[in-house]
Amino acid sequence: MQNKLYGFLIFFLYDTIKIFLLLFVFIAVIGIFRTYVSRKVIEEKLKSRGIWPYFFASAFGALTPFCSCSSIPFFISFIRLKIPLGVGFAFLMTSPLVNEYLAAMMAGLLGLKITAIYVISGMSMGIFTGLIISKLKMEKYIVEDMDFDSQENEKDNLYINFGERVKFGLKESADIIKKLYLWIIAAVAIGALIHNYVPQEKIHALISKVGFFSVPIATILGIPMYGSCAAILPIAAALFQKGIPLGTALSFMMAVSALSLPEAIMLRRVIKLELIALFFAIAAFGIILTGYLFNLVQILNI
Repeated sequence: MQNKLYGFLIFFLYDTIKIFLLLFVFIAVIGIFRTYVSRKVIEEKLKSRGIWPYFFASAFGALTPFCSCSSIPFFISFIRLKIPLGVGFAFLMTSPLVNEYLAAMMAGLLGLKITAIYVISGMSMGIFTGLIISKLKMEKYIVEDMDFDSQENEKDNLYINFGERVKFGLKESADIIKKLYLWIIAAVAIGALIHNYVPQEKIHALISKVGFFSVPIATILGIPMYGSCAAILPIAAALFQKGIPLGTALSFMMAVSALSLPEAIMLRRVIKLELIALFFAIAAFGIILTGYLFNLVQILNI
């Protein structure tokens, strides 16, 4: 019992310190980088033709530290700016799945190779979702009267020197960590409990019962919940270390962060139920495919 408690404390302290250090540095660096990007340039890129607007929307989503609900004000702004609907959905899909603090945490918990594959697959899911919705011509499902308050995109900030850019990056990093730290600490604690107190044999027995269907089951279980990838990742990592297939654990994490009941309720004020259902269906399908991809990567040890 004492050995398990000692293991729990070591796991908890080590992962907590590591995650917070990675988060602070990574978010600050991305924040500094964003001060060089003009909002007007972003709008021009998103209104251009071809596949590039979807790529830029997905990349912009990857650089924004938002959960699924926090991404919606930007999505609303895209609609008001007459940016193609599919481009807006490329952003809405990628933003909660890929961001700087998740990449930092993933690199620390699961390694750079898995992080790189996850970022690429997350952005690809956003691009794929946007292209499908554009091809289906779903503009008729936008709510005509959007008479509600929305948080507009931040105006371009003027920075006189590099020192002010650094100050912005550090402030943004501190602000984000203040919002996340309790969730991260709780998630790491749960992960440490799973790592030290849940017998590996029980995990394997559970997975063997559902077998091939573990990925869609994990996705379906995650959809009704709500949280950020940062809050769920330590739990997913602990489950993976205990024998849950990597893709199954990540499918649950992606479903919790990208698809949620609060997100659907907020979207209903902007788009009709038919389009919300289509978005959730495409996103769930993409998450399941990504889960199987990661399980294949794990099996083949790529």
